Amino acid sequence: MRHDQEFQSIPNVVRVAARRFADAPALVDGELRLSFRELAALMVRSVKAALALGIGPGDRVGLCGPNSAEWIVAALGIQGAGGVVVPLNTRFKARELSYILRKSGARALFAAGSFLGTDYLAELRRADPELPALRTTVSLPEPGRPWDFLSLGDELPPSAAHESIDRLTPDHISDVMFTSGTTGHPKGVILTHGQSLRAYGWMSTEYTFDASDSFLVIPPFFHCFGYKAGWLASFLHGVTVIPMAVFDAGRALEIIARERVSILLGPPTIFHDLLNHPGRQAYDLSSLRVSMTGGTTIPESLIHAMKKDLSFDIVLSAYGLTESTALVTTTRVGDTEAAVARTTGRPIPDVEVRIADDSGREVSPGQDGEILVRGYNVTRGYWDDPEATAGTIDADGRLHTGDIGHLDADGNLVIVDRKKEMFIVGGFNAYPAEIEKLLLGHESVAQVAVIGVPDARLGEVGCAFVVPGPGADVAEGDVIAWAREHMANFKVPRYVRFVAELPRNASQKVLKHELRARFAPGAR
Repeated sequence: MRHDQEFQSIPNVVRVAARRFADAPALVDGELRLSFRELAALMVRSVKAALALGIGPGDRVGLCGPNSAEWIVAALGIQGAGGVVVPLNTRFKARELSYILRKSGARALFAAGSFLGTDYLAELRRADPELPALRTTVSLPEPGRPWDFLSLGDELPPSAAHESIDRLTPDHISDVMFTSGTTGHPKGVILTHGQSLRAYGWMSTEYTFDASDSFLVIPPFFHCFGYKAGWLASFLHGVTVIPMAVFDAGRALEIIARERVSILLGPPTIFHDLLNHPGRQAYDLSSLRVSMTGGTTIPESLIHAMKKDLSFDIVLSAYGLTESTALVTTTRVGDTEAAVARTTGRPIPDVEVRIADDSGREVSPGQDGEILVRGYNVTRGYWDDPEATAGTIDADGRLHTGDIGHLDADGNLVIVDRKKEMFIVGGFNAYPAEIEKLLLGHESVAQVAVIGVPDARLGEVGCAFVVPGPGADVAEGDVIAWAREHMANFKVPRYVRFVAELPRNASQKVLKHELRARFAPGAR
């Protein structure tokens, strides 16, 4: 049976897990340790409290805080009351948060009292005192502190929570997830309980999640990577979830060794940092078993090192975007390291991937074009934005991703680049992700991001921002000379800038607009 049909809704996953896994550990967050039975009891209290607060079917509720047990309990409470969670990026500033809360029509806001030096409620009250969401606010507690919110519904019987959860169906909206907004105002992606259960129920089964596993969840919960591929996928199989509020390689190594973590998913930067940590060899990492790293620039050497030095048995890659419930293709257990590094695998069941040219015609295998996706995983649209919806999902139900790629002879999807990040060098289309993959073949290049910059003769040329490997002694000319030997001339970066780290958002995506701002024409 499909997971959407079996579980119906996200809160019901926890009720079923409490019956199946009972006193097995569900959540470990610092000193807090909850069994599945205890988590289910907390969820019922949270649902009752949300009902007492006046949250009802279809109400949008903002949720802003770091990865934590309270974030999960809050989300389950909102959804169990029939509400729709609007996850908020904890790196956003007050005006960015205000835009999303107004655009979504949020009638309430759950927010951390303080995180990374920011008091979100206080900042929002200063920036937008008339914001409707501020009329009903709930502070997420500091770790280890009591949470007054949970007592709001104590006078309601547990049956009120269960009856509310029972009314949820797979077609009800579970969340509106706003895109990162790196190319303009964020857009609210509408997703349902059933879409997430079906996609991540399949994925976690394919990835061999098991009740004996523990999962250190590093990607943020405001992103599908941490929320749906993280704690939701785990609870479906009785996996213990260990949220990490802020990634620190040394701290992560400690937790992996102490809690015998076996699942760790995340962007390549996480694994680079773990591998390069000077104290890594002092920790027992033998429990690590399953990993998936997203992104388009995954060198085969990283996959090999993850298996050899971090003890992973299974390393996979995948592709998705928020508008596709963040899952379109994935490699499978048993695929070669080359396939995992060079492709993002085959489409998930019941999802169609088509490669089309600018006129919408399907191209031949191996030929680059825009990636179009059709299937149950495609968003119902953008919240309160029919024009943007129509511009992204065509009349045939195909999602136009804006990503460029092709299907190889085995049906694996190869991502070439974001369509909007392409730059044109003397009439030739240059794709940063493709160039980045090639540059990662240089022994002294640990991380790299490529952007297009103005050039008087060619229109645009490439600039590579390079993070050198530990102890590497490499100059700009060395990288450019190597590139000339290994790629077509129009792809060769004309500039190389060495940096200690690449600027990233909380989802670990490289902020290329910041790199463009750093580039000064003519600077060497």
